[in-house]
Amino acid sequence: MAEGQVAVPTLATEPRQRGRLAGFIPVAIALVIIGVVVVAAALGDLIAPRDPNAQNLLVGDVPPNGQFPLGTDQLGRDVLSRIIAGARTALVGPMLIAVGGMTIGTILGMLGGYLGGRLDAIIMRWVDLMYSLPGLLIAIVIVGVVGGGYFMAVIVLIVLFSPADTRIVRAEALRQRPLPYIEAARTLGVPTWRIMFVHVLPNVLPVVVSYVFLDFAFGLVSLSGLSFLGLGVPPGTPDWGRMLFENRTVLFTNPLAAVAPGLMIVAAAAAMNIVGDWLYERFASSGAGR
Repeated sequence: MAEGQVAVPTLATEPRQRGRLAGFIPVAIALVIIGVVVVAAALGDLIAPRDPNAQNLLVGDVPPNGQFPLGTDQLGRDVLSRIIAGARTALVGPMLIAVGGMTIGTILGMLGGYLGGRLDAIIMRWVDLMYSLPGLLIAIVIVGVVGGGYFMAVIVLIVLFSPADTRIVRAEALRQRPLPYIEAARTLGVPTWRIMFVHVLPNVLPVVVSYVFLDFAFGLVSLSGLSFLGLGVPPGTPDWGRMLFENRTVLFTNPLAAVAPGLMIVAAAAAMNIVGDWLYERFASSGAGR
């Protein structure tokens, strides 16, 4: 291009640019939703219009009005304030499940996929055993019998989520093991642990990152389900799943008391899935997953 000339988009590049912009719109919306949840979890006590635990039996359950934008529940508690406060349990627990499950899955998957042999057989038999069990039912039984509430549910779900992550990471490690750069590292005498976690792991990272977001979504839904059944947070705690259970009795007087926390669960889980897919595509297109 001659000096002073301006590049003009061609007919071929304009639709591609519009397509990229249109494809980023759902990601932008998902990022906004995640940002709102993070801010609410971090600053819930400061930004909530009222005390989420303050009861007002004289008010009772009322529909949305100027004083209560989302109405109140049967104990007169502000639904909007409780949704804001409930973002904390909706963020912390699923994050621990996603990171904990993927950490276990990454270590076991890398060991089994790269080293192979008897260790791989033992790991995969454990994975097959865990796959054969009804995960959520096992969590209900353990949390219901042992007790421990919310954080016991988190620990149980970490263990139950790790087999799927193990299988995924193992498959990626098996795909990387015969590649030339691995053979070159072996020839140079690079230690096995360094090959696994310095050379192989960065190429497995796109899958790891995307499944962390997917685990977060599943963890949020699972924890909310346990709280709905009364096996998660204690009664009265601001939690989206618990609110679904407690507010089912006011469904006809203030539907938003039950619908709003359910919508937040769906929106947060869907946003995490969308961002996870987008990050995987970004990593893969940059060559990190090759």
